[in-house]
Amino acid sequence: MSSFTAILDPQADGTLHLPLPSDWLKYRVRVSAQLEPIKSMTVEPESSLKGFGCLRGKITMLSGFDDPIEDFKEYIS
Repeated sequence: MSSFTAILDPQADGTLHLPLPSDWLKYRVRVSAQLEPIKSMTVEPESSLKGFGCLRGKITMLSGFDDPIEDFKEYIS
């Protein structure tokens, strides 16, 4: 038995189509559903990062970032 959560877009005729894994197509499938409408059709951002420069000071590179990599010395001439 498998359990999963899916967000489905309703079709124009009011039906929901649930895609199944291909190996399930040879079996009968029992479906238990709890329907819950989602008010927003867009995904809300997890943070309020907006605008140019919003990540300033949050991303750093190591001091040796541009140093040659030992494993690639034979390819570099």
